[in-house]
Amino acid sequence: MASVDWYFDFVSPFAYLGSEQLGLLGPKTRIRYRPVLFAALLGANGQKGPAEIAHKRVFTYRFAVWQARRLGIPFRMPPEHPFNPLPLLRLALACDAAPDAVHRIFRFVWRDGRLPDLPIEWAELVADLRLPDAQQRVADADVKDALRRNTDEAISRGVFGVPTLAIGDELFWGADATQMAADYLAAGQRWADPEYERVASLPVGAARREAAGVRAAKKRS
Repeated sequence: MASVDWYFDFVSPFAYLGSEQLGLLGPKTRIRYRPVLFAALLGANGQKGPAEIAHKRVFTYRFAVWQARRLGIPFRMPPEHPFNPLPLLRLALACDAAPDAVHRIFRFVWRDGRLPDLPIEWAELVADLRLPDAQQRVADADVKDALRRNTDEAISRGVFGVPTLAIGDELFWGADATQMAADYLAAGQRWADPEYERVASLPVGAARREAAGVRAAKKRS
């Protein structure tokens, strides 16, 4: 049975869409659900999130709606975005990142379009998860440490975004890469076409010198 690590953050609509397609990997795949903090991945790689770039934010939300409609996945944006995903990530870990719990949280946010900001909504979600001591559990040091470890592990493996499927040393980023990961598994976890290997070792022909340009501008000012 193949083992796959699936790194995700509830803040990502594409992680939700990816969660609804994990069945493409087949019944002989063991998926380990790994909640991570997307903001930390961005920081480690010096990137901005899609919602931090004004025009990209609008496109991203529309693309998520379009992709969900195309895939036939129920989808409704929550009342605000980005939102703070920490309570939900810790809640998932308090439930041992069990698949049923992870899917329930994703669907609460992205299918039902809700956030557990109000006490009554939080109470409803944790009741569905059958976690009566949720408030205490999400505040436990072991839960916080588990999220930190997952995130550090993802960064050390080169994960740069969510959702990401990690199969050995290979990373498959984005909800639209799930079928690619399934094909890779079906091929015995190897790249059957040599072109895959060739493109992975192409030399860099030109690189932006943004950092140097910024330093030069500061010297001139």
